[in-house]
Amino acid sequence: MASPKPQTTPPATSHVLLSYPAPYVLLVTINREKQMNSIPFAGHIEMGEVFDWFDREPNLRVAIITGAGKKSFCAGQDLIEFGKIRSGELKLNPAMMRHPLSGFGGVSRRAGRKPIIAAVNGFALGGGFEIVLGCDMVVAAPSASFGLPEALRGIYAGAGGPARLVRNVGIPIASEMALTGQPISAQRAKELNLVNRISPSQETVVEEAIKLANQIAMISPDSAIVTRAGLKEAWETASVERATQLTIERYNANLNASENALEGLMAFKEKRKPNWKPSKL
Repeated sequence: MASPKPQTTPPATSHVLLSYPAPYVLLVTINREKQMNSIPFAGHIEMGEVFDWFDREPNLRVAIITGAGKKSFCAGQDLIEFGKIRSGELKLNPAMMRHPLSGFGGVSRRAGRKPIIAAVNGFALGGGFEIVLGCDMVVAAPSASFGLPEALRGIYAGAGGPARLVRNVGIPIASEMALTGQPISAQRAKELNLVNRISPSQETVVEEAIKLANQIAMISPDSAIVTRAGLKEAWETASVERATQLTIERYNANLNASENALEGLMAFKEKRKPNWKPSKL
């Protein structure tokens, strides 16, 4: 099946590459291989715009984010740029020296509507790991590694990573990672439930992520949005029951009245594959 083209024009990009490797799937590649795929301030704004567009685009249902090359998924903030700013060598408009509300790379604090899969092709450090923690699912290359080394450099991982890491692995493991700055392997990350699956090789990590994305793209886009909202709400709030209530209050009536809900039920009755429409939620 040919991938349907986006109905709307994506933002102009210079720090990431956009491609469409499968129907309804967006692949975002951090394209700064020589800089270990570290992200400058302009790159954060750009990526925030990309993922905002992804949420609005009717013909996209799931995104994958990866890094160019074989060594690095993302080494975090561009510290060379940051050092030049601090020394006065580089002057930036203060309005540009920020992350979008959706966080590091437009992902680490993202609420969003549609799921993102991290295809971690190499090391994910600092903000790179915070991007991973902000994704919905993670596929890692066997050689991938994950860490928060900020404390070793006299700074703090302030893009939401430490708090979300605690939610995922508990305070003892999160403390060890954040306070020692030592990275963990892909296998250890999988043992800690930070990774869904490890690809057979470094070269196949994006391919494995596409397989996972295809499974998501096959379901109702309405159901994907609402189910993800329920999962995220439970992760972000203190009360499991309140998270359920909030998701039902926000989505249930419109979901049950949607074309896709009717289509899913009719397809089940008629023993055929559903023909999903773009989400109107």
